[in-house]
Amino acid sequence: MPVPATASISGIYIIATQPAIFLTGNPLRHITTMTLTASVGLLTVFIVDFADLFYIAQLGDSALTAAMGFAATILFFGTAFNIGLMIATSALSARRIGQGDTAYARRYLTNIMALSILLMVPLAILFFIFAPEILDLAGADGAANAAATGYIRIVAPFMPFSVAAMVCSGFLRAHGAARRAMNVTLSLGITNAILDPIFIFGFDLGINGAAMATACATLVSMGVALFPILKFYGGFERFSLDNFKTDLGPIQAILIPAILTNVATPVGGFISYRFIAEYPDDVIASFAVVGRVVPVAFCLLFSLSGAVGPIIGQNFGAHQFDRIRLTIKQAMGFALGYTLLIWPLLYFLSDPISDAFNLVGDGRHVFWLFAALLTPLFFFNGILFIANAACNNLERPRWSMYMNWARNTIGILPFLWIGGTYYGLEGIVLGPAIGGVLFGILGFWVARHLVDIQEKLYGETSR
Repeated sequence: MPVPATASISGIYIIATQPAIFLTGNPLRHITTMTLTASVGLLTVFIVDFADLFYIAQLGDSALTAAMGFAATILFFGTAFNIGLMIATSALSARRIGQGDTAYARRYLTNIMALSILLMVPLAILFFIFAPEILDLAGADGAANAAATGYIRIVAPFMPFSVAAMVCSGFLRAHGAARRAMNVTLSLGITNAILDPIFIFGFDLGINGAAMATACATLVSMGVALFPILKFYGGFERFSLDNFKTDLGPIQAILIPAILTNVATPVGGFISYRFIAEYPDDVIASFAVVGRVVPVAFCLLFSLSGAVGPIIGQNFGAHQFDRIRLTIKQAMGFALGYTLLIWPLLYFLSDPISDAFNLVGDGRHVFWLFAALLTPLFFFNGILFIANAACNNLERPRWSMYMNWARNTIGILPFLWIGGTYYGLEGIVLGPAIGGVLFGILGFWVARHLVDIQEKLYGETSR
């Protein structure tokens, strides 16, 4: 979920292109409105991913369901680059647009697009050639490895088109064109939803059909992203190597921390799957299902960081530190209330969801553990999302990067090892949640401490 990183996008592009609308009134109302709006595009993609796995599960082969989980974990490394490049585009272009220099904003778009191709083409080639070996490192073997390899090799050549869509979406956000940027995501989800059953069942292509649907959806979303830029925003500037070299410095300053922040998530997923891979395909399939259910069920929490970012950012610009504290407090209250709403829902739907995805044996037990015991603890992940938004908008984006990496390494690995060694499968399922609780508490402390630091730094006495 390279999603929490979108707090950086929101915190920059909204401030640069919209009036200060978060400095008065009830922060909770702003939080709720922004979160619900931001969740629309995300929810579309999450639901399509959910449906993608659902269709594959109907084929009745747990190895294929497991393969989807392995493939998603590997391909998310590419998504992390996409998100980082989108953040850089949105941030740098928004600053220039805010200064009235739209030509320079287009220059940033051109140069970041060129850099995107330079980065993504080699990565796509690497994934295409070495997919079996990479999956083997993740623990995938046999039928799951073969199926995931086929999926990755179909999707990988379209990675440069995917990053082009993301970069253009970031440029649209920089202009404040939230609806047009949302259309990029919606087109991806809708196209995939239409083509999935046609390719998977109609053409009897199975998991390869799902990959082909994703590839086609990527092309459609790129077209939807390019069209308004070419028609309404002046298109691209002529490429200049000198300009590219000049702009590379400020681009890297934002891009590298953004990519590193987002790469932490697939690293954590890779570590988890390495431990899970020791178990049968039924168990791995269940983890893949959990990986699709979580974004759908907690979409509002993933959107929350992007919603809180601009509220914190604008109040920071106005040095209203009491309102920043209130925003953080109310965002956490929102996260707690939403989690308590989702918990019983997932608990009572545990059996129907397991039936729908053909989960059996230990795989079914894993999903029950998630629904009954892990769901309420997701609140602490929500706290960490809010803390990331605070760091990104209070001039400490590297703190967010450090917390994400710590959460996805030392917050996962020792708990997986201890849980697996002493409690077997249940320990592997529940162990990392303890790390989530600890880092949620740490995130709360970091956010509050950072507000105090900035208040002292700017000489305010608003408390």
